[in-house]
Amino acid sequence: MCMFSCEDYIDKPKNLIPKDQMAEIMADLAINDQATFMYPNSNLEAGTRYILKTHNVKSNDFVESFKYYVVKDKMNGIAEDAQKILLEKDPKADKYVKDKLKKNAGTLPNTIPNLSK
Repeated sequence: MCMFSCEDYIDKPKNLIPKDQMAEIMADLAINDQATFMYPNSNLEAGTRYILKTHNVKSNDFVESFKYYVVKDKMNGIAEDAQKILLEKDPKADKYVKDKLKKNAGTLPNTIPNLSK
């Protein structure tokens, strides 16, 4: 009988995005999310693709890295770093961050954006 820990549940992706870059991408995605809220006719998917392109990241690498960090229980730290980056970029974003945390009860969403299209 073999015992496996959660740490062994997922292999490290070949093109794992570093945690600091992942935090930057997450901050930019939060800004994109807010923009689509303010401008309902804007395209969330196009904005997401643009963000990944500006960070030189392929959508599959982002999704695989996201999954890896969630399973390895490191996404909360990355999300906290993303919040700090977001607040550095726009100090007025404090209300947005607090509203999102309240809405999600301080947890990360359990879904990964569909970027495979």
